[in-house]
Amino acid sequence: MTMRSPLRQRAAQAGAGLLIAFGLMASAHAADPVRVGSKLDAEATLLGNLIQQTLEANGIKTVNKLQLGPTKITRGALLAGEIDIYPEYTGNAAFFHSQDSDPVWKKSAEGYERARNLDEKNKLVWLPSAPANNTWAIALRQDVAGPNKLTTLEEFGAWVAKGGVVKLAGSAEFVESPAALPAFQTAYGFTLKPDQLLVLAGGDTAVTLRAAGEKTSGVNAAMAYGTDAAISALGLVALEDNKGAQIVYEPAPVVRAEVLAAYPAIRTSLAPVFASLNADTLRALNAKIAIEGQDAKQVAAAYLAEKGFVKK
Repeated sequence: MTMRSPLRQRAAQAGAGLLIAFGLMASAHAADPVRVGSKLDAEATLLGNLIQQTLEANGIKTVNKLQLGPTKITRGALLAGEIDIYPEYTGNAAFFHSQDSDPVWKKSAEGYERARNLDEKNKLVWLPSAPANNTWAIALRQDVAGPNKLTTLEEFGAWVAKGGVVKLAGSAEFVESPAALPAFQTAYGFTLKPDQLLVLAGGDTAVTLRAAGEKTSGVNAAMAYGTDAAISALGLVALEDNKGAQIVYEPAPVVRAEVLAAYPAIRTSLAPVFASLNADTLRALNAKIAIEGQDAKQVAAAYLAEKGFVKK
């Protein structure tokens, strides 16, 4: 599935704030429906549907603006008052506000608070985020991780340094960018030699994960994002970044302050829904859409009903 990437979409995000200059925003009133937006990828569409359906179930009328566009377009629409709420990732705030070199973004709670505080001047409110980190990850085959008791990158790094047999599939960007594989190697004290890498030109995580799942050219590890649908489906394990080598990207609803003031139930209704979305849950829901081909709206509805967030 197409994801917002910790490396690919930074430049596009930088100009989003310019759209706030477009026109005057009308005041929100309780009679106005809430315009719910989202980005284009499967996870964003799922999260947008969860937001919209939860609000509707709590008596808040909505307008569907889902799959509006990439980060720049969606963030810009929120700033310009063209939509009222959409799901964004905490780590992207580092780039919205040109603070991506600050290590605070590699910590979940601290990064969330920084994002929340920085956007106050834009009259935006970050509601509580989900405990799922959709950042760069390394996924390992279960038949390697299990017998070697590897659940964290610290354990993986020690295993590789002691001669553990690993071959990792990744894009050239992942292998070469200081923020990706080199950051993992520095943090966890291991080095992958050229013959331990399968570099796929233009490869995305769907391709690299499939290479590990199918043992292509001896591959048993892959570049991934933390909530990729294919991780579990292909019998892989996403290793925990327990030292915080990467910026944290936790999804959270971001809403215009005046809309939240008009509809305070937005906060209370969405908080338990997002609290329930840990990484395993998001992977499973993403898999229903990206792998099984189910409709995101129906997947969201089934989940909300199953968990008791809405009445059947």
